[in-house]
Amino acid sequence: MASNYYQIPLKAGKIIRNKELDKVGIKQSVVSFIHLITTSYFGECHFDESFGCSIWNVDFDNLTSTNKLRNIISESLVESISSKETRLKRVKVDVVIEQEEFKNTSNLNRIRKRVDIKVNGLISQTSEPFSCLERFYIAPLSF
Repeated sequence: MASNYYQIPLKAGKIIRNKELDKVGIKQSVVSFIHLITTSYFGECHFDESFGCSIWNVDFDNLTSTNKLRNIISESLVESISSKETRLKRVKVDVVIEQEEFKNTSNLNRIRKRVDIKVNGLISQTSEPFSCLERFYIAPLSF
């Protein structure tokens, strides 16, 4: 399939120099857009307050159970991806939250929650299966 979609992030230097921007295929474009949704919080985009997901709302939430966090994130992502990424249909999101221990140089251990997000669906144009995996650490969010 032809590469008809611009690669994210856009390279402003190429735009300024009036050069051709890098392009990608539809699958990579959808992956990039899903990444943009997952790393944006609601209200961040002033032109569309509903763009984003709820990961930021639970970023420092240490009191809510893992199952409830998983449901909040999963429901938010299914709604956001289904409504904003129209090139994808039959969206299914699986969220796994695990605790991971990190040791640093001063022998202090830190435990962080890792969120694995697997998005499955079908490319609308071709009905090809689509799958991507996003992995984040929350409290605070990093990827």
